[in-house]
Formats: sequence, C-alpha cells, structure tokens
Amino acid sequence: MTQDERTLWQVVKGYFNALPDKESEVETINQISSGVRFHGSNLWVLIFAIFIASLGLNLNSTAIIIGAMLISPLMGPIIGMGLSVGINDFELLKRSVKNYLVATVISVITATIYFIITPLNEAQSELLSRTSPSLYDVLVAIFGGAAGILAIATKGKGNVIPGVAIATALMPPLCTAGYGLAVGEFSFFFGAFYLFFINTVFIALSTFVGVRMLRFKRKTFVNTQQLKKVKRYIIAITIITMLPATYMTIQIIRTSVRDSNTQQFIKNELTFKGTQILSHSRNDDKKTIRVVAIGKSIEKNDIDKANLKLENYHLAGYRLNVIQGYQSDSLLLLEGKMAQVSKATQQQLIEQTAQLNTVSKQLQEYTAYENLGKEISQEVKAVCPKVKTISLSKVSEARTDTSATLRYTVAVAGCVSPLSGTERTQLQRWLKARSKADSLRLITTL
Repeated sequence: MTQDERTLWQVVKGYFNALPDKESEVETINQISSGVRFHGSNLWVLIFAIFIASLGLNLNSTAIIIGAMLISPLMGPIIGMGLSVGINDFELLKRSVKNYLVATVISVITATIYFIITPLNEAQSELLSRTSPSLYDVLVAIFGGAAGILAIATKGKGNVIPGVAIATALMPPLCTAGYGLAVGEFSFFFGAFYLFFINTVFIALSTFVGVRMLRFKRKTFVNTQQLKKVKRYIIAITIITMLPATYMTIQIIRTSVRDSNTQQFIKNELTFKGTQILSHSRNDDKKTIRVVAIGKSIEKNDIDKANLKLENYHLAGYRLNVIQGYQSDSLLLLEGKMAQVSKATQQQLIEQTAQLNTVSKQLQEYTAYENLGKEISQEVKAVCPKVKTISLSKVSEARTDTSATLRYTVAVAGCVSPLSGTERTQLQRWLKARSKADSLRLITTL
C-alpha cells in the first residue's frame, strides 16, 4: 500500500514538474539581461507605446490599449529585478533598477505631454478604472509574473509572454498617472502610480520565487550580510505594498455586499402593485437609503414597516427616505383600457398595443438608468470627490404654454459641500457623456 501511494505521488508530481522543460540557464539569463536595457530603439518603442496607450485611454478604446501593452518593453527591467535577487546578481539588480526608473520617468513625462496637448481631456471609464487598485490587482500581478518567468525559462513559450503583458497592464497606469499630472488631479496620479507599483513589486516577486523553484544557480561571491539586507528590504516592500491594497479590497467587498443587501431589501419590501421604483441610492456617511418612486404612492405605514426590516438585511442604522411624485401611472391606465378591448375596434386594439410597447420601452429606460447609476457610482468620485451619491432618471416635462413635451435626463448628486461653477460644469459634462444623454439637468443636494 505504501509503495502504491509513493508511485501515485510520483505520477502526479511528474505532471507538474517543470524542470525537464527548463531551458539553458545561461540563455535565459542572457535573454532577460538584454531586455533590461533602455537605450536607442528600446527607448523609442517605449515612447511610442506610451502614446498609443494614451490615445486608447483618451478614446476609451480597449483594443488600442491592448496593442500598446503588447509592444511595451516595460516588463524587461521588472523581470530583471526578480531574476537578479533570485541568483544573487547585484550588478544586474543595479542595472535593472536604474533602467526601471528611467523607463518610468520617461513614460510619465511622455503621457503628461500628450494629455497637455490633446484637445480631448475628459476622463473616460478605461482611464478611471486605473485609479483605484485593490488586492485583486496584486493577485493578477503575482500569477502574471509567475506565468512570465515560467515561459521565459522553459521551452514551450507559446503565447504566454503577450498574455502576461496584457494581463498585468503596466502601460495604462503610467498613462493615467501622466493624465493626473496634466490636469492637476493628483488623486489620479497617486492611485494609478500605486497600481503600477503593485504590478512591479509582485511581478518581480513572482519572478524571484520562480527562479528559486526552477533551481537557478546562485552566485557564491555575494556578501552574506548584504544578501540578508536585500531580502529584508524585499519583505518590507512587499508588506507595505499589500497593506493599502488589502484595505481597498475590503472596502470594495463591503460596498458590494451592502449594494446587494440594498437591492434585496428594495425588491422584497418596496415592491407594490402600481408602484415603479425609479432609482435608489445609499449614503454610507449619513446612513440613508434614498428611493425615488413613481406611480401609486407607497403608504407611510408600509414605509415604517420597511424601515423596521432594514436590520434583517444587515443595514441596521440606515434610514429609508422615499421620494414620491404625483404622476399618473400610465401603465395602469393602459391596463384599464385593455379591459374594454372586447368593445373596441380592431384599429383601437392596434393603437393600444402600440401604447403598451411605448410604455414598456419607457420602463426599460428607467431600469437601464438605475443600473447605469450603480456603474458610475465609483467613477464619479474620481471626477468630483465632493459627490457622495448619484442617481439618474429619465423625465418627461409637459409645457403649459404649448402642447410640446420635453424628455431629458436628470442627475441628482448628493454632495458633502457646495460645488463651484467649474466643478458643476465639469460634472455635468462628464455625466452627459457617460450616460450618452442628448440633454441632462444636474440637481445637487447636501
């Protein structure tokens, strides 16, 4: 039985053993070392890649951004740092760090110049997504770096290296940092640069671990005390880098759980016949859940009962605030007409069906805006930090002097303090572009 177990373990171990596929160590080290230098053509390729990535962020084009990541040579010095520590080659480490710093500075300067001269300076979703790193970015960098060193050091490389370049996304954060400097948004700069630093640290760390697991020979003439000192630095940098990312991830998870609980609460406790929930938002600072409803009014007694059930959805301490209008419910009115269909002509039936389709389309627009409000709730903080809550809705306005009806989008922004004229204009423009609305009115509340 023991012999059988040992044999089975050896079979399983053989499947995962990468050592037989290992390339020549000398060739691998020479390949990585040659990619460390940023000089001449390598430097120009980096600059062109930065311009391409900046254009992609500016135009909100994922395809262009991916193209920039594929031609970027930024991975070279980062993998070089991990390899140098793994084989105790401190000369290679010095060259890797030096070229890494040169590449980083030139990348940020190039992106800053681009965003200063470009006429398109609106922050798009592709750009904003690079301003809030989390623990998930740490995991992507770890697995990406591990795949990268394994591909370089073994025979069957395939398409791993291009995939690693796309997954770890080194270029877009540097371009976003340049955008932050160009427009004076330092929260963009620090958030994006932190994401780039996360990728750097954990790609290098994965490379170091991969080199040790692949049993690369270490240089023996290195000073022991110096080696211990470098390892302590590596451990300290890794822990310091992970702490903010861990905190951000915990906050993201908590917010996601509260969003889910809020959605379930509204679905279970505020669903009434004849009432349509237009939008809802939650203010975690003021502990309020604001719901905008149209159609049949929700009775105060029902609102009080719903307030008492907030604790059941892990929303204890929050207070429900229901905003209701006095509009007639066109959907119920249409259902009343359909009850008399037996007495109507064929033409009337066709007209009523058309009306039903119109109302159904309008309801779909309302729910679409509710989902869009959730999507931009995190993005809007980067555009205007004073905004704490945001909700969007479609509104129809009948004029009293004419028979015309105006339809436009209304955005209600809850702010911690009043917005200046410039801030209000910038927020309104961004909301209009983000929601793809023909006309948008912005209402701010405190």
